[in-house]
Amino acid sequence: MAKPALGRGLGALLGESPIAKPGAPAPVSGTVPGAASGTDERERVQRVALDRIRPCPFQPRKDFSPEALRELADSIRERGIVQPLIVRERDGNLELIAGERRWRAAQLLGLADVPVILREADDRAVLELALIENLQRENLNPIEEAEGYAQLIEQFQLKQEEAAAKVGKSRAVVANALRLLKLPAAIQTSLRDGRLSVGHAKVILGLASETQQRLAFERILKEGLNVRQTEGLVARLQAREAGAVARPGPISAASRDAHVASLESQLRERLGTKVHLRYAHGRGALEVAFFSDAELERILQILGVTA
Repeated sequence: MAKPALGRGLGALLGESPIAKPGAPAPVSGTVPGAASGTDERERVQRVALDRIRPCPFQPRKDFSPEALRELADSIRERGIVQPLIVRERDGNLELIAGERRWRAAQLLGLADVPVILREADDRAVLELALIENLQRENLNPIEEAEGYAQLIEQFQLKQEEAAAKVGKSRAVVANALRLLKLPAAIQTSLRDGRLSVGHAKVILGLASETQQRLAFERILKEGLNVRQTEGLVARLQAREAGAVARPGPISAASRDAHVASLESQLRERLGTKVHLRYAHGRGALEVAFFSDAELERILQILGVTA
């Protein structure tokens, strides 16, 4: 099954016609390589000096694999740059909108010029497109993705629902990604480099204190715990946080703890906020945290409750 497209796409975000530049290099004949028939005839590719192009300050992707860049550079050496870079004019130079990996690979090769399409785009459109391009290609690590959503929300005063709609994601996906930014820096670094999975991180977020989160994180790495084992560990740490006295018990008790932790994890993911589930012998309580009136309203909407 084909993967659905994200967001509104390049054309909808940036329009169809490039910027006309007096004295600009003559456009290369033909339309954008690979473009479908019927593309606007003004959709032309120009070659510009590589040193005129600057990176995009809104690029959510921070980590570029040197090995992957070398592989891309080898491909460009053999076949050229098949897909033009998308740029906009900024302060006498050209600022990247899309295509930073190609730009970096071209630098490795020492190319004098590269094919580009000039566009008009405001900052919001550029950030949206940078997120969409990377999410479609699954190039972002979990923290880069979360920081991209946060930047979109903070810079343009958007609600989570609005940011999610911009990039074609559900509100729950965005909310859960943003929660990762509440983790200690060491845990975020492990998410960046792939030593820790998002599944592990979501379970760790069930712990209220940073000290306990760090303790769980260290145990996960040291003992190689999987997500289910991490749920059991977090359940025991939560009981300790709540002041419960940990006593050796039968395996079934540990199993019940793991089930409670699993339910908590599912509720956190569904509601996009901190959830604490206390359970013992068919009794207990469910605590759902919120940190603003807007967040309370959002949770109530998910639960189908009218404020």
